Amino acid sequence: MKRTILDIHILQSVPPSNLNRDDTGAPKTAVYGGVRRARVSSQAWKRATRKAFADFLDPTELGVRTKRVAELVGGRIRVLNPAIGEDDSHRLAAETVRVATGTKIEPPKRKVEKAKKDGAPPPPPESSYLMFLSDRQIEGLAALALESVATGTDITTFLKDKEVKSRAKAIADTRHSVDIALFGRMVADGADINVDAAARVAHAIGVHPVEIESDYYTAVDDESPDDESGAGMIGTVEFDSATLYRYAAVDVDLLRGNLGAGLRPDEPAGEPVRRAVEAFVRGFVTSLPTGKINTFANHTLPDAVIVKLRSDRPISFVGAFEEAVADTDGRGHLGEAAGRLAEHIPAIERAYGLDEDTETWVLRVGPNTAKLSGLGTEVTLPELVTSVGAAVANRLEPDA
Repeated sequence: MKRTILDIHILQSVPPSNLNRDDTGAPKTAVYGGVRRARVSSQAWKRATRKAFADFLDPTELGVRTKRVAELVGGRIRVLNPAIGEDDSHRLAAETVRVATGTKIEPPKRKVEKAKKDGAPPPPPESSYLMFLSDRQIEGLAALALESVATGTDITTFLKDKEVKSRAKAIADTRHSVDIALFGRMVADGADINVDAAARVAHAIGVHPVEIESDYYTAVDDESPDDESGAGMIGTVEFDSATLYRYAAVDVDLLRGNLGAGLRPDEPAGEPVRRAVEAFVRGFVTSLPTGKINTFANHTLPDAVIVKLRSDRPISFVGAFEEAVADTDGRGHLGEAAGRLAEHIPAIERAYGLDEDTETWVLRVGPNTAKLSGLGTEVTLPELVTSVGAAVANRLEPDA
């Protein structure tokens, strides 16, 4: 069966930085090809990509991941019916979310005990783990809870009705946000409403060996008298620098299934998929994890981006760097890395017969990436986003 798969390959040089720390505070690393490389976890870059969506997607197309789901839904209940008090809205929300997701929503014991000790009001209920709900699901659950108020029925009794219970579950399992559709959702107590992630993001790794360095710093006390010498604080922070290979793939068919049909009557059925794909391309290309960003100001953009739209399966080209790029006598690693990709990509595609029915776009900067120019259509970022979105929509059109 013909599929629609989007692959994104990126070369990005990052100066001294600590994008993603391990439990000791050092930059994460991994051994690949027998040498230690810089590494940025997929989770770190997925979060950066998801946070970037807020810059170019409407809030109604996004979700919220939180334990404070009762407060979230309760706040929407009060917006829809201002006559309902905060405590009542939390109770309505907690019971509705419990039935919809199978997850127990109750005040955390430690917070209850602290409130009693301090003589404070009881804390609002929470889930025991992070829950991911779309804005439209939050709105739907709030509206469902208010039906019990309108009919004068206790919320627990109201939700025991089979038809109402089915509606609650359906609300939590439809009209997923772009970020839920792309990155998935796991509900430990309600596996039937889990969402398989349409996007797969690899750990970014350096194309060359890396050494972790340590920066010794001091801070001066502004109010220190002249006769007191020395620093007010001393410390160290570890960092590295690397040219990274980044890779992500999107199963567009799964994404389409997760998102469902058009959100508005006047838009084509494939329109949500196009918007989601464009958001992912732009977000993944331009985002950057924020670890120690104020310390190092490592605000770089990719040196090269290669996007492929396939009809078979996702393919990473990390194998081009299984043999680490060697020391280049101060000439950098980008030129060698670009040359490796320029040779590796067509070799893999020819060997496995993957060069048919594949569309390719290349965004590149500077002479060091010149060898990549023959791989596909050269574009700017705005052109890349719109071209990929249009190509995806065109492939989905026959089934729309």
